[in-house]
Amino acid sequence: MNIKKWRNITILFCLITGTLLHFTYKWSGKNMLVGAFSAVNESTWEHLKLAFFPMTFMAIVGYFLFGKNIHNFWKANAIGIISAITFITVFFYTYSGIIGSNFLIIDIGSFVVAVILGENIAYQIMKSDTINREKIYVGIIGILLISFILFTYFPPQINYFKDPITNTYGIKI
Repeated sequence: MNIKKWRNITILFCLITGTLLHFTYKWSGKNMLVGAFSAVNESTWEHLKLAFFPMTFMAIVGYFLFGKNIHNFWKANAIGIISAITFITVFFYTYSGIIGSNFLIIDIGSFVVAVILGENIAYQIMKSDTINREKIYVGIIGILLISFILFTYFPPQINYFKDPITNTYGIKI
């Protein structure tokens, strides 16, 4: 399998899995462990998990399939993941700030665009000949992973982490 085909499989997997992760916390009976990887409320922060965890999972699988032979594999994936979650955040706050409200169909569309954008950025970087220190990019993904899990249980009390429907933050433990 070539890397371009892998990117297409990854995009499809991330869109399906990310959509399911929106519901898995409730489906699990609000299981605390499931909540670490699923959206536990309607906050922007929790919705970033829908892109982050599937993209990170596929990056790990991809590394074992062929990533060891790509010298900038982790750099490409870290930048792709960061691009996706940044796009979701910036797009949401920009359009909802201008309009004064948000719309589900636009939010779903921005998720789709974010995953495609992030995976295509990763693909383009992998195709480049740039050699970088990969450990820093693995560290960035690790910091994001820890942040997503930690802030599910101990979210900062700011609007970014606040569920606009229930006015709550994360999971109460």
